Amino acid sequence: MNMIPLPLVPAPAADALDIPAYTASGNERFLFEKAWERRLPLLLKGPTGSGKTRFITHMAGKLGLPLFTVACHDDLSAADLTGRHLLKGGETVWVDGPLTRAVREGGLCYLDEIVEARKDVAVVLHPLTDDRRLLPLERTGELLAAPASFMIAVSYNPGYQNLLKNLKPSTRQRFVSISFDFLPREQEIAVVAQESGLDEAAVAPLVDLARRLRTLKGQDIEEGVSTRLIVYAASLIAAGLPRQEAVLAAIIEPLTDEPEVRTGLVEVARAVLG
Repeated sequence: MNMIPLPLVPAPAADALDIPAYTASGNERFLFEKAWERRLPLLLKGPTGSGKTRFITHMAGKLGLPLFTVACHDDLSAADLTGRHLLKGGETVWVDGPLTRAVREGGLCYLDEIVEARKDVAVVLHPLTDDRRLLPLERTGELLAAPASFMIAVSYNPGYQNLLKNLKPSTRQRFVSISFDFLPREQEIAVVAQESGLDEAAVAPLVDLARRLRTLKGQDIEEGVSTRLIVYAASLIAAGLPRQEAVLAAIIEPLTDEPEVRTGLVEVARAVLG
């Protein structure tokens, strides 16, 4: 199917400060733009807190795309995305879900942690993620054709999945994919300093601690320390909380509920931070 690449749309006349900052680690911006121009669905893979959602929000703002974000969970069904009939004012009316709104209006529909949703969600996405770009609405009898300005993006964390929750190859191969990871040390220090207002010299030990704790993923802890948690700790320190208390509250406590593991993480923090 021949397609004419869409021109990049400048962001609406909002202040540039409304677009969240994003530090690229590769060519992900360029790849996103080309995927959008060619109307290709996008899959973001990477650990929790590695910048996937920030990237999507940044690119939607940069390109001036309306953004419809769905945080997927165990009870999320296809009807939550497409819509349902609701009782309003004594009569039954159809109310579009976020996916249907994105298709009708044009824009970027982002499903965060897609594998957390029920299996029927993947089924409703399939005709939108191939050359048909269609959304069947069985309950209204409509067959919606996605406009050129519509794009769908999903994310998931491959390292956190198990045999009961993974993304099927038949679904995965419908998407252009970008892998995300935590930024290199110097870049992560700069990002945390910018986000928290704490100077880079004070941020550096926090990043070093996070990088050390990430090596424990899959052993003592299920997930590594996200950049988000480092920002939280740095923000607390910038607000006047002692470093030890900030690290405990914002980095160590969110990682585990096990007293023995917590004690071990505290010891690691003392060794790294001094």
